[in-house]
Amino acid sequence: MSRIGKLPVAIPKGVTITVGNDNLVVVKGPKGELQQKVHEDLKVLIEEEQVVVERPSESIQHKSMHGLYRSLINNMVIGVSEGYKINMEFVGVGYRAEANGQMLEMSLGYSHNIVFQMPNEVKIEAVTERRSNPRLTLESCDKQLVGQIAAKIRAFRKPEPYKGKGIKFAGEVIRRKAGKSAGK
Repeated sequence: MSRIGKLPVAIPKGVTITVGNDNLVVVKGPKGELQQKVHEDLKVLIEEEQVVVERPSESIQHKSMHGLYRSLINNMVIGVSEGYKINMEFVGVGYRAEANGQMLEMSLGYSHNIVFQMPNEVKIEAVTERRSNPRLTLESCDKQLVGQIAAKIRAFRKPEPYKGKGIKFAGEVIRRKAGKSAGK
């Protein structure tokens, strides 16, 4: 039994959900509009103020898809009503980030600056204050997209375990290693 799949998704005020032909679920809200194609074996039903996903059988494939699509629909509802926000920190001497429209220019200790083009669905804000690490905030209604963009930005300079330099998520704890002197 999929315990996640059986849970109904509550629809908050201001959010409308429609299920079209070919099981295309469209969720509209104050933060934007998202759509997701659901597998043709599953049924998406809108009952009163909630969405229910039903599966036709107890096969392993249907059970796994049941929980997956229920979670995707729930993420879309949360995204269009509240939105998703990821905070990142640039740790290192000379590391900085500047946001110019949808362009993100980063200086990460390489011989050149890295320019990253953001999709239109993601809003960026770069903050640099004295005596603190530069911070980057990514905001979007699409959880998958904002997570993918954050992972791509982090991949430019992952945090290293000796000094902790690199791009990390706010609140992330980097496991530190002792240097050469630990062996003596």
